[in-house]
Amino acid sequence: MRTVIQILLVIGAVVITYLIYQSVQRPIQFDKAKEARYEATIQKLKDIRKAQDAYKNIHGQYTGSWDTLVDFVAHDSVRNVRAIGELTDSMIEAKITEKKAIQMGLIIRDTVKVSVIDALFGGKYDANSLRYVPVPGEPTEFHLAQTILTTGSGIKVPVFEAKAHNNVILRGLDEQLLINLNDQRRTNDKYPGLKVGSLEEANNNAGNWE
Repeated sequence: MRTVIQILLVIGAVVITYLIYQSVQRPIQFDKAKEARYEATIQKLKDIRKAQDAYKNIHGQYTGSWDTLVDFVAHDSVRNVRAIGELTDSMIEAKITEKKAIQMGLIIRDTVKVSVIDALFGGKYDANSLRYVPVPGEPTEFHLAQTILTTGSGIKVPVFEAKAHNNVILRGLDEQLLINLNDQRRTNDKYPGLKVGSLEEANNNAGNWE
């Protein structure tokens, strides 16, 4: 009988040790996965911001349409100033301005058209991937919207917002820890996820991770 009790005590101790280990490891594993997914999502939001800024420079406002933004990145072009040469000390001593140097052909400032993909992303880039949150599972689009805000002085300011909820970014991870994270964000009046820009204020397209 004593041997059976001893075996049960050993098993109980092993189970308790395992449960303690799991209680410690769960949040560690969750945080590790969260940081990896957050990093990938933040990079994609930065790409979206870059594309939106280029779109606004040409069209005067942002777009709330993924089809429009993706088509812009994939097929449109932006103006880029090609700079060859610069004012030298001898030119400055000779009182030659940059405008004069351009007229004399000593330096070149030429505006050329460059594809958006080349200008923003250095060439190879899947424009259609902009719309999707970069996490495992069913492809899910970022929520994208734009509007025009009117400041107290009557100035109209174009703004946009792109965001993804934690339920999408962290899907498949520990459900209780995800609930706790979302509750913590709401308690602190913060969006439970990642976003760039805002439809409520002109925040210079800041990300909520910055």
